[in-house]
This record gives sequence, C-alpha cells and structure tokens, in this order.
Amino acid sequence: MIKVKNLKLPVNYTANDIKLALTKSLKLKEESIESFRLSRLSIDARKKDNVFYNATITAKLRVNEDRILSKFQNTEKYTPYRYSFTPTKSLKERPVVIGSGPAGLFAALSLARFGEKPIVIERGKDVDKRTEDVELFFKYAMLSTTSNIQFGEGGAGTFSDGKLNTGTNDSRAIQVLRTFVEFGAQEEILINAKPHIGTDVLKNVIKNIRKEIISLGGEFWFEATVTDLEVKNHELKSITVLKGNNKEVIDTNCAVLAIGHSARDTFEMLLNKGIILQQKPFSMGVRIEHKASEINKSQYGSFAPKLPTADYKLNIKDSTGRGVYTFCMCPGGYVVNASSEEGMLCTNGMSYSKRDGDNSNSAILVSIYPQDFDSISPLAGVELQREIERKAFELGGKDYCAPVETVGSFLNESNNKITSVKPTINPGYTLAKIESIFPEYINKGLKDGLSGFARKLKAFSAEEAVLTAAETRSSSPVRIVRDESLQALNIKGLYPCGEGAGYAGGIVSAAVDGIKCAEMILTK
Repeated sequence: MIKVKNLKLPVNYTANDIKLALTKSLKLKEESIESFRLSRLSIDARKKDNVFYNATITAKLRVNEDRILSKFQNTEKYTPYRYSFTPTKSLKERPVVIGSGPAGLFAALSLARFGEKPIVIERGKDVDKRTEDVELFFKYAMLSTTSNIQFGEGGAGTFSDGKLNTGTNDSRAIQVLRTFVEFGAQEEILINAKPHIGTDVLKNVIKNIRKEIISLGGEFWFEATVTDLEVKNHELKSITVLKGNNKEVIDTNCAVLAIGHSARDTFEMLLNKGIILQQKPFSMGVRIEHKASEINKSQYGSFAPKLPTADYKLNIKDSTGRGVYTFCMCPGGYVVNASSEEGMLCTNGMSYSKRDGDNSNSAILVSIYPQDFDSISPLAGVELQREIERKAFELGGKDYCAPVETVGSFLNESNNKITSVKPTINPGYTLAKIESIFPEYINKGLKDGLSGFARKLKAFSAEEAVLTAAETRSSSPVRIVRDESLQALNIKGLYPCGEGAGYAGGIVSAAVDGIKCAEMILTK
C-alpha cells in the first residue's frame, strides 16, 4: 500500500472526488486502484475565493507500487502504526495513580493492560456526579471546591472542547487517538488534522476507560485526596489518603503523580516534603467571544455554509517582545466558570461535539516568565494566579459572576454595553473594567494582541466582541523536577506526570506522558 499526500478535494467532496483526485495525481486509470481510504484531512483557507480540503489518501494499487513511489514525490510507502511495548519487570506492590485526568487515566490503563492493578486516587467525583455539581454551580453559584470544572473524573479536559491536536511528535499520540475511538470517540478524530471530541462525547469515553481499568483489576477511589507521602532513604514507602473523615495509608513504592495544574494544596504538600519544584513559564489573560458566524465568514468567506465551524490560531509579539497568543479555541462553544477555590474566579472554554453554539471563543494569553516574579518561591506563579482570581471575583460582585467588558471599551474607552455578542458564562456576568485585575504588562499584551490579531483576522476588529476575565489556568506555573527515568529528582518511585507536573500541554500530550510513565515503571 502507498500513501498519497496533498490531494485537493472540494469542500463538498464525495468518494468519487477522492478517486478522481487519486487517479489524476498518479496518472492512473480507475481500474488500477484496488482500494483507498481517507487518511488525513485539513482545510486550506489561505485564499478565501478558493477554499478546499487538503487530503492524504492510503491506497492499494493493481499496478507496480514501487514504480509509482519512484515516480511521484507526493507518495510514500504506507507502514501501519502498531503500538508495541513489552514490560521487563513486574511490580511487587500495587501502583497508585494520583489524579484521573488524561495523564492519570492513560497511565492507569497502561498499567492495567500490562497486568498490574492500579489504584486511582481522585479528589473529585465520578463524571456523572461531577456534572451534577457543575450544573448546580452554573445555576445557583454553589461552588464545590473538590468537584468542579477543574477537579473530578477526566480532569480539566472533561469540560473543554476536547481538542486532540498536539505539538508532540511522539508516536504514542496515535495510540492515544485510537484508544479514544476504542472507548467511544468519533472515528474521524483519526483523520482530521485538528481532531476534537466535545465534552458530551468525552464524558462517556472517560467512563468506558474507567470500566476497562476496573475489569482488569484496578480500583478508583473518588472523593479522596492525597495528603502525605512517606519517604525513607529517598524512596517512596506509602501515601496517606483522606477519604471523607478517614485517613487511609496505602503501602506502595510506585505512584504516578498526575495531579493537574490546579491542585495547589498538593503543590504545597510536595514542597514541604522536600520534593524539588521549579517556577516555569506560563500564561494568563482573558476569554474572547465572537459570533461564530463572523469567525466563519472571516476564515472561509463564501464557503462558510459548506464547512464545519471555523477555528483559528493567532500569535504575535507585543511592543516589548512578550508573546501574546490565542489558546484552546472553542468553535461554536461556551465560556465556562472554572473556579475551584472560594473567593476566586477563573474561566475556561468548552464545546460540544457538534460545535453548534452561537458564539465561538478563545483564550487570549500573555506569556509570563519567572523573571516577572519578585519571589524565588517555586509557588510564586500560583500566588500570582490567586491574586488575579481574587480580583476577578471581587470585580464580578463576589457572587461568582464574571467580570465582562467589550473589546471596544477595553481598547477605545467606548461604551461598555452588550449588543450582538451575548456572554455565555454562568452563573452570570457583571459589566466591569477588567484592566484593574491585571499587572500592566498583561494589559499591554492584551491590547497589543487584540490590535495585532485584528490585522490577521477581520472578526477581531469587532468592538462588540466580549472579553471575560480571568483566564489563569491555561498551564501549570510549576514544574515538579524529574530525572531521565521520569522519577522525582530526589524520590525514587514517585513519577511526576502530565500537565500539572509541567510536562504536557493538552489532552493528548498529557495522555502520552501517562503512557511513558507507565512504561518506565515497568522497565527494569
């Protein structure tokens, strides 16, 4: 079989269009093609009067394939991907996985499939009960600090766009996508260049993964928080778990620390235990909402009605050289209240699988570096996050309503009035001047960013677009330092993992890191 790249398909393509493009590209007759399938698909919208799909096709030919491979530069031999790992040791004690986000779930699934029986510790609730708590918060502003957008089964990614594109080149990323499909995700995530699941589908996928882990002998402890580690001679001996009002000690010499970027109390516990933590770069800013139809028009022109809801990815340097970029863009999605601590407020974005909401949103983030802090504490970034979240809570009215401002008001001091773009955040919003929340360098980055993005994407010039503050949890401000064996630098048997530990930046990269940690645990 061969792979044929860069085939041009119309936006309303059919199977016949695929075969025609294939025969034209390879200069073959139709009868020379035994079979074919779509392997990769992306939208090319660089020219708004000529938008098309760029496709990669896998084909089996009835002619000499080696001759075709030597003749056409857009072809290559097709080699099916197969995930392969063979453990070289077994564990004497049951492994513990702390956290059930993508990193934790994939670490636990890998361990279970390789014959171990992991215990998964999750401070939040299972995804169904968690969803109930989130809906109560959205409706009545009743915040649970352990069961919310940040904490609970599936991690912060559960209530997101379920975006699966990643910058990692690790081949395990393909295995992650295939695993999602195995447990109920749409098969098109294996084809689309920018795959996404959607929070509605992702919830069922997560439950199915949990059921598989349990069927293989694993356990899940929900509403349970790790409060202490016992370490002797730089080796992990046990962990202490608070479950309700009871403390339980699990004897183990192997724990995956997949705590996510919002487990601030766990960061503090680890620091107090002498585990080496570092400041790391991260970003903060706001969520911007436009009408989805305006983004579609800006991206696709007259082709918009024939294509899926449009996305975008933008970045510039502000006038001081600081990076400003869009992140976690949610086509046809919603801005969600992602608060997890009392008296603090932060945001995130979420989409359902159909991406059919009236608005599209994205984070606009300004890069923050360790040199921006006055403190050398590894948790200085956490404290800056908290400071901004407190100010956002207070500016919104101290009732978990989010502070909101139009782009026109933020940039040009025009009237701060909601018109065509209706904020989607719950339990509500308060019109306010959000500039008071942020340090000057973030405000400058946001203003330069909005102006620069408007030159790249027409929809960003709309003054009625809405900014919601504050987006503070895009990534972890902390790195838990680990060595080449993926163990904490000064504690054998503890494996910092995923986004919260500072080694991933999204669902797929976190899941890949979970698999890598599981493999390392099982390697002699």
